[in-house]
Amino acid sequence: MFALIARISQFLRPAAARRQSVARSLLESAEARAGLNPHQARELREAARAYLSVVR
Repeated sequence: MFALIARISQFLRPAAARRQSVARSLLESAEARAGLNPHQARELREAARAYLSVVR
């Protein structure tokens, strides 16, 4: 339920606030999922690390 509310609130933010990096978005999602689904949180963190390794 929290994830759904978080996604809806992202669309309501101004465009400038939505222009954050992919890695930051993934890490924020991982923090939100950490207490509910640790496995999914770990996957999101790994995806953020993979994205950063490709970008750098």
